[in-house]
Amino acid sequence: MAAPETQLMLSVGLIEKDVNADTLWVWCYPSVSAELREVLLSKCCLRQDSRGLHTFVFGQFCRTWYYISTVEVQEPTALKKVTHFSIVVTAKDFNPEKYAAFSRVLCRMYIKHGSPVKMMEGYIAVLTKGICQSDENGSFLIKDYDVRKAYLAGSVKDVVSQFGMETIILYTALMLKKRIVVHHPQVEALLEFTRALPALTWHRKDWSILHPYVHLTDSELENLRTCTGYVAGFVDPEVSNRSDLFDVYVNLPDSEITISQSAKEAMSMGKLHKDIGLVIVQSAENADRTDGQIIKDISIKTREILANLASLAEECENSKITLETLKQRHFPPATENFLFHLAAAEQLLKI
Repeated sequence: MAAPETQLMLSVGLIEKDVNADTLWVWCYPSVSAELREVLLSKCCLRQDSRGLHTFVFGQFCRTWYYISTVEVQEPTALKKVTHFSIVVTAKDFNPEKYAAFSRVLCRMYIKHGSPVKMMEGYIAVLTKGICQSDENGSFLIKDYDVRKAYLAGSVKDVVSQFGMETIILYTALMLKKRIVVHHPQVEALLEFTRALPALTWHRKDWSILHPYVHLTDSELENLRTCTGYVAGFVDPEVSNRSDLFDVYVNLPDSEITISQSAKEAMSMGKLHKDIGLVIVQSAENADRTDGQIIKDISIKTREILANLASLAEECENSKITLETLKQRHFPPATENFLFHLAAAEQLLKI
C-alpha cells in the first residue's frame, strides 16, 4: 500500500472549451460536489473571455485544496473539437509544486490519447503506489515533493523588500489571527504573494489560513466567514469596499497596507513591534540570507515572545492569563495590548 501522503488526493476532473466556445465540466473521478464544481468552473479561466490563459492556479474552498492546469490545444491531436482544457486535482494538502507537476503529466496523457481513461489510470497509480510512470508523458513521484518545500517556496524576502517596516503589520495580524485581504488584478502575483505570508508565523505551520484566490460570490464569502483568521486574495478591486471582510487590507499594486477602523485597537504598535520589525527587515536585507534563514530569524523572535507569554501563564490560575496579570507587569500600553490579544489567539487567556 502507498504511503499516507498519497491518500491526500481527493479527485481529478476535466473541463473543456470547444470550438463553439462552450465551457463544460466533462468528467471527474471519483466525484466532486455540485457546489465545488461551480467554484472550480469559475476558477479555471476558460469561462473568462479574453482575460488571458492562466496555466496554473490554486486555491482552497471548504477545506479542500484545488489545483487547476489549463492548456491550449495545438493541432494535430486526438482532441478534434476542443480548443482548451483544464485538469483539476482536488486534495487535502497544500502543495502547489507537487500538483502542478502531476497535472502536467495528466495533460500530456490527455493530449496524446484524447480520453480520460489514461488519466484515471495515472491518478489511481499515484493514489496506490505514489508514482505515475510513462516514457512519452514524463514521470511523477510523490515523494519528491516534501510539504516543507511547499511552505518555503513563497518568498518572505520579496514581501519585505516591497513593504519594509510595514511588514510588521502583516506579522502582527497573522500572530493575532486577524483577517488579511490582499488585492492584485493578476492572479499569478496574488498567488505568489499570499502563499508566503503564513511563513511569518512559522511556529504554527498553518497554511489552512490561506485562501489565495477568492471571488466575491455568496458561497465563497460564506465559506470565508467560517474562518477565524485568514489570508485571502482577490482580483476584484471591489473588495476594497468590503470592510466587513478584513482587518488588514493590502493593495499590492500600490504597495499600501490599511488597518480597518475596527482592528486599530488590537493592532496598535509600540516599541516591541519596532524591535520585531527591525529583526525582519535586517534579516531580509542581508543578501547572504536565504528565505529559510529569514523565516528562522523571525521564528526565534516569535518563540521568545511566546516563551514569555507561556511563563506568565504558568504563574496564573489554570495557566490562563488575565488582563490583571499583564497590568501588574507594567508593560508599555502597546506591549500589554499586543500580549493580551496574542494570549487570546494562542488560547492562553482566561475568559
